[in-house]
Amino acid sequence: MMNPFALSFLIMLAFVLAELLILKWVRKTPVPWKDVIFNLNSGHILMWVFRGVEVAAFALLLRHVNLHIVDQWPVAAQWVFAFFTWDLCFYWMHRLHHKIPLLWAVHVVHHQGEHFNLSLGVRNSWYSSLTNFPFIAILAVLGVPLEIFLVVSSLHYTVQLYNHNALVNKSGILDRFMITPSHHRVHHGTDKRYINRNFGGTLLLWDRLFGSFQPELEGVEMRYGVKGMTPTHNPLLASNGKLFTWLRARFPHWQSRGTFEVPELFIGIGGVILFGLVIYYVNHEAALAGAQQAILFALIFGGTLALGGLSDARRWGAIAWVAIALAMPALYLGWYGARDAWGMVFLTALLAHGLDGARRLWWPAAAETRA
Repeated sequence: MMNPFALSFLIMLAFVLAELLILKWVRKTPVPWKDVIFNLNSGHILMWVFRGVEVAAFALLLRHVNLHIVDQWPVAAQWVFAFFTWDLCFYWMHRLHHKIPLLWAVHVVHHQGEHFNLSLGVRNSWYSSLTNFPFIAILAVLGVPLEIFLVVSSLHYTVQLYNHNALVNKSGILDRFMITPSHHRVHHGTDKRYINRNFGGTLLLWDRLFGSFQPELEGVEMRYGVKGMTPTHNPLLASNGKLFTWLRARFPHWQSRGTFEVPELFIGIGGVILFGLVIYYVNHEAALAGAQQAILFALIFGGTLALGGLSDARRWGAIAWVAIALAMPALYLGWYGARDAWGMVFLTALLAHGLDGARRLWWPAAAETRA
């Protein structure tokens, strides 16, 4: 039985892939695999840990600083209060992440995506949960129960995923009171009329109330990304480069000993397999022994960096990816004896992908004739 968190990740992955297929087959839009895979693997294995830190910190405040105001109300009133106030806290968190340089250094990762689709809704900095927490901590102080906080935040994040879809143009009556794909396209747009607009997560109320609403304009070409920033598919650089700039420090770069190109679909398949193993980790985290859990975490995290290097055409990325793709199945199908169907499918797929990567790396001429 899959736990609710792993199941939500699996459903999200299914919707992301389904949208990409519809865009390719119906609208004839090429799949930007490098961008999509960065979005999926921008750091979710690490973000999962920091989300746990956020929840633990919320529980700690509930235990020690709780004013016991909200938790004394009728249950229905607690839910309604939590739904509206979480969204209000998100609005100000989001708005200040665009205004305060340190917070922008974290949030900018989300805006670097140059293609608007569901996978963009997954793209985030490693540290997003940590910088979000100060804005929702007040809910714990007021006494919003932990289970209500978890459900309400998950509901709002689900709406925000929908807001990034590329299939819906207008949402009818929803456009009047909710943040919809049309409104959120404005937020991601680079036109000067769209900059720093539409900060809301679910409800349009806050943008209207605080003067930051901007409807989508006819005839304005939509372009996405961050002007003046060179895009990278390396999550280490994406999540830390701007922070180093803010600290006026130089981000350490290592020299690549040559470039190595592979088809984008090869990166796409590898990234989907790796995200499948993130789901496996989330589902089995509690059952894994300490060493098993730590090694699996490290290999998945290393895989995200390797895929980033591979997407940036770095030879070190190809070597690291092949090493990880071969080591992980050897450990978890061999030594640790993973035998559940989910693990066996994705670990076997990873092994096949790693062998194909080795073929491309060491016999490039043969790989080119078969690619």
